[in-house]
Amino acid sequence: MKRRTFIQGGAVAGATTLVAAPAIAQSAPEIKWRLTSSFPRSLDTIYGTAQTFAKYVAEATDNKFQIQTFSAGELVPGLQALDAVSTASVEMAQTPLYFYIGKEPALAYATGAPFGMNHRHQESWWHFGGGAALTNEALKPFKAHAILCGNSGTQMGGWFRKEIKTVDDLKGLKFRIAGMGGHVLAKLGVVPQQIAGGDIYPALEKGTIDAVEFVGPYDDEKLGFYKVAKYYYFPGWWEGGAMLHMIVNDEKWNSLPKQYQAIVNQAGAAAGAWMLEKYDSVNPAALKRLIASGTELKAFPQPVLEACYNATQDHLNELAAKSDLFKRTKESHDAYMKELLFYTQIAENFYDNYLLSKMRNKS
Repeated sequence: MKRRTFIQGGAVAGATTLVAAPAIAQSAPEIKWRLTSSFPRSLDTIYGTAQTFAKYVAEATDNKFQIQTFSAGELVPGLQALDAVSTASVEMAQTPLYFYIGKEPALAYATGAPFGMNHRHQESWWHFGGGAALTNEALKPFKAHAILCGNSGTQMGGWFRKEIKTVDDLKGLKFRIAGMGGHVLAKLGVVPQQIAGGDIYPALEKGTIDAVEFVGPYDDEKLGFYKVAKYYYFPGWWEGGAMLHMIVNDEKWNSLPKQYQAIVNQAGAAAGAWMLEKYDSVNPAALKRLIASGTELKAFPQPVLEACYNATQDHLNELAAKSDLFKRTKESHDAYMKELLFYTQIAENFYDNYLLSKMRNKS
């Protein structure tokens, strides 16, 4: 009797095993996606973030979920990454969302608005201040949503063939600048040009443009701007921090198993941290090399900054008067920034300035 019961129990257990195995396999299927980036392969930190992201996803799924990365131009031009995701030509893209403010101005805040928050404040707003919800509301018509994946930190103000001494020096300047900063500078007479990363140097070399901003010392050195333009300005007030995202097609996202969705979200956070840490590691040495090669480092004159700040407020207020989504996004961003600046002036800023004063005294 016991033997018969054991055999029957074993048969049930075996049947359960046979049933369970396919269920487990189905919960972790083999999936292959394509990711197009808005950046060239030569930029090993920005484009490297996309590669790092794909690596993390593969490792966490025992290589069952593989994401193949393509640089700008290999599948689609860098400025058409969102379009490719929207039409499901690719499953996802790595791109700055301010490239697409012509489609939806509120997307400016997803990357960084002029005179906006730094990287730390931005990412806090994204997760805890409503930034993610507002951005994904803006992306809904494109059948896509954004996963935060990286930040450049505060950027440089760019490379200029001639010095910028007064606001009048901006008039007629053909300046490669992305995002809302270009719209603001247009009010001061600049002729903004939006050009993808890999195409900037030839335009600067040929004189098609007079100046260029991109990211910071490490990437700018790689792209060779110092060979053509002598003056390197700071700060990049139009990008106090530039958030980058993985943009995912909604239909493709909804088809993923829940555990794959969780892994993608966590890989975005981990690869994003890698990006910022890498920039902090490589930018200081790159800036020293640029100065040693003859680059003249200059701060934008205070009257120029003031004019840019005032033009920014006028432009953003004009957009807010025309769009409820832009207005709500701006109000959310500005209120959050005000609270964070109140705190950081007491904590980090005072501390950092004290240490800088000590280092200057030692030098």
